[in-house]
Amino acid sequence: MLVIDRFEGEWAVVEYNKSTFNIPRALLPEETKEGDVLKLTIEIGRQATEKSNKKINGLIDDVFGEPGGRD
Repeated sequence: MLVIDRFEGEWAVVEYNKSTFNIPRALLPEETKEGDVLKLTIEIGRQATEKSNKKINGLIDDVFGEPGGRD
């Protein structure tokens, strides 16, 4: 369970399994307050990952002259 412990400036201090970590307050709904329990869903952005990989591979090919052959 993720619980908002407190806010420190632009950060929300979140407690999870007796540990705390910070997440940007801007990622939370405006009405979030101390003590709220967060419901978290994480997805992989498959299309964005593929686009990023193609861009990086293109840059590598430009630098090292190895066109093609990359996934």
